[in-house]
Amino acid sequence: MSQYRQMVNNAVDFLEKRIGIRPRVGILTGTGLGESAGGLTVREAFDYSDIPHFPVSTVEGHRGRLLFGDSGGMPVTVMQGRIHLYEGYTPLQVTFPIRVMRRLGVTTLILSNAAGGFDPAFVPGDIMIITDHINLTGANALMGPNEADWGIRFPDMNHVYDPALRALAREAAGQCRIPLREGVYAGLTGPSLETPAEVRYLKIIGADAVGFSTVQEAIVAVHAGMRVLGLSIITNVNDPDRPVPATVEEIIAVANRAAPALERLIQTLLERVAAHG
Repeated sequence: MSQYRQMVNNAVDFLEKRIGIRPRVGILTGTGLGESAGGLTVREAFDYSDIPHFPVSTVEGHRGRLLFGDSGGMPVTVMQGRIHLYEGYTPLQVTFPIRVMRRLGVTTLILSNAAGGFDPAFVPGDIMIITDHINLTGANALMGPNEADWGIRFPDMNHVYDPALRALAREAAGQCRIPLREGVYAGLTGPSLETPAEVRYLKIIGADAVGFSTVQEAIVAVHAGMRVLGLSIITNVNDPDRPVPATVEEIIAVANRAAPALERLIQTLLERVAAHG
């Protein structure tokens, strides 16, 4: 047994002895979105630092707690805050929580993040459904020996973000009267923000938004056979011809303002997921 696999087993054993539910849905919240837990009724909560081998968030706007409870009629686990490559973590560490979630029973993963937008029609606070992604991190959490019973060596990536989940998200947004955007997410390592030349390049290759997370988790989720939905909060809009400096404080403030709408959307979506089995 690999050391990494044993570490996942240790974390799962720790949690299984302490939780009273078997979660079916996992929700991972991004910068400033820690409160957007989909209207969760919390049954148990754990600081990341208390879970064996669990990486700890070091970034402002990431609370670093793993919650278990119910939302929209579904047993759910929620990560309040994520782990990033730019914090110095490896791809295996960044995706460690996804492996733990899958072992606990999660089959549907909702990834949210804060992202910079490129479409001039976007406005800060918009919610964008991720239709696809571009991995520009130079890393992949599947590199190295493959655990065959965790997933196949070469997973197909044609439909990373599940079309049926995206359709349910659109229906939920309509019910909540929340306008949705759709687009391609580009994942970079960060933490430095994009130069105007980089923004032009990202637009040329088809990206509609950019951020420093999500792609590694999505790759591992697909490898593990999970259905994935990605939601980006557009915190600022990048115009390379009229660049405006962005600060983390402003990004967090916009994400905080958008979090209630995201929570309503996720809770309504979970109700629809539960109804569809």
